[in-house]
Amino acid sequence: MSVLWVVLGLILLVVGGEFLVRSSVALSFKFSISKLVIGMTVVSFATSAPELLVSLNAALNGAPAIAINNVVGSNIANIGLVLGITALIGAIGVDKSFFNLNWPAMMLFSIALFYFLSNDNQLTAGEGLTLFISLILFLIILIRNSKKDKIMDEVDDTLTTVSNFKIFIWLLIGGVALYFGSEWLVDGARELAIAIGVSDAVISITVIAIGTSVPELAASVIAVAKQEKALSLGNLIGSNIFNIGSVLGLTSIIKTIPVTESQILTNDIFWMLAFSGVLVPLIFLPKRYQISRFKGLMLVTAYGIFLFLTFKSQF
Repeated sequence: MSVLWVVLGLILLVVGGEFLVRSSVALSFKFSISKLVIGMTVVSFATSAPELLVSLNAALNGAPAIAINNVVGSNIANIGLVLGITALIGAIGVDKSFFNLNWPAMMLFSIALFYFLSNDNQLTAGEGLTLFISLILFLIILIRNSKKDKIMDEVDDTLTTVSNFKIFIWLLIGGVALYFGSEWLVDGARELAIAIGVSDAVISITVIAIGTSVPELAASVIAVAKQEKALSLGNLIGSNIFNIGSVLGLTSIIKTIPVTESQILTNDIFWMLAFSGVLVPLIFLPKRYQISRFKGLMLVTAYGIFLFLTFKSQF
């Protein structure tokens, strides 16, 4: 039954996330918010909702390891699995914004998370607020540096004419699906961990993380199919920043998240830092300024090694 709850929970999170994104964008149009701001803020926050609900649910229900490793694992999966698979489909170009803002910001958020957690073995409300405010500042800089033509295709024009009633129904469906999806996923994951004899941290950094990275995989594959290859890399880097700044930031503001399993600080978070840090040297390998199919294979292989070692450490 635990596997069934995990699968049903993931399905509801994907469905709920999609409805929340569409309703949020449609509602933003009602308030005459520009497409640039909608694409960079509303959509980004809405697509982080599944991870936020999972981490918040886990923290409030006594599973802090899931709350933390849901984000740590998702950030690892976004680079090792999602970016790797996307590059295998088609080489991904890298633009200057990656070096000037996106990658440095991702590394700063990742290092800040490591520092906060290792400092006193918990993520407090003050530290969460610092992460969230930093995310807002990052978004302000991002919006100022962006041109409208780079973001236009990310926002669906058909959502400008959606009725208020339909927006309400979408919000309702999205909210209910996200609530029950997060409940079932966290409960199922904890039961699954007990059944196979591994920790909450292992289940959350592997099974839950892969599941919550499915929307990013779909979005990145679509971007490559549309020849918007730089966009797919930008989406993944942005997702990793939002995971730390909004998901863990907001969750810890509501409830302090303690580090209850030592492997989070002795192993898991170093994998996240390694996958994030290796992107720059990888990009400068031939062919430079792109993530080729071979580099994608390297990332997927590294992710496979990570999964193997993570489960091996439990037996």
